[in-house]
Amino acid sequence: MTLNSVETTGKTIEEAILVAVAQLGTKREKLDIEVLEQPEKSLFGLIQKKDARIRATIKIDLVEIANEYLTELFKLMGIEAEPQTVLEEDTLKVEIKGKKIGVLIGKRGETLDAVRYLLSLHMGKYMDDKIRVVIDSEGYLAQREQALEKLAVSIAHKVKKTRRRVMLEPMNSYERRIIHSALQNDPYVKTVSEGEEPFRKVIVVLK
Repeated sequence: MTLNSVETTGKTIEEAILVAVAQLGTKREKLDIEVLEQPEKSLFGLIQKKDARIRATIKIDLVEIANEYLTELFKLMGIEAEPQTVLEEDTLKVEIKGKKIGVLIGKRGETLDAVRYLLSLHMGKYMDDKIRVVIDSEGYLAQREQALEKLAVSIAHKVKKTRRRVMLEPMNSYERRIIHSALQNDPYVKTVSEGEEPFRKVIVVLK
């Protein structure tokens, strides 16, 4: 397990900080410093009565962590790709640039979703609160969303016409949400999900 926080002492606060820098193996500017105890000296300042004590914690740069993780992952996958990451509130948004990105997207975005899942697990090590991860490349998510919305409308029409329920093929949670959202205000049909991951499916039925 990587050490990311230590408590150290020193004759001065700066000395205690230098000890923390050495123990954590990082630069001073990458540390958050909390002074726990101020140093004290006896009368006339001849004898050190109490050392300074501080807590030093490595600042977490989620964007840097995500980019480093994905860069290494792409190398292992043999894919020439570069992640461009931004953090907006509680969402980590990653746009992937590179050559032969289609290989990274995979069939129906399955590979891209697997990468998103792995990154979500990795980022969970650095966040107390759950952070949402969104990964896109060449506008794939927008294209997939439009295709799924059209599919949802088409399936709803079929259910109304035949009065029989329709079960869609297995989808990941992101795709299922799109189907549910597309039909949530339809007055005649509703959607439910059945099955266990990764084979969970959306079913469209009459209300």
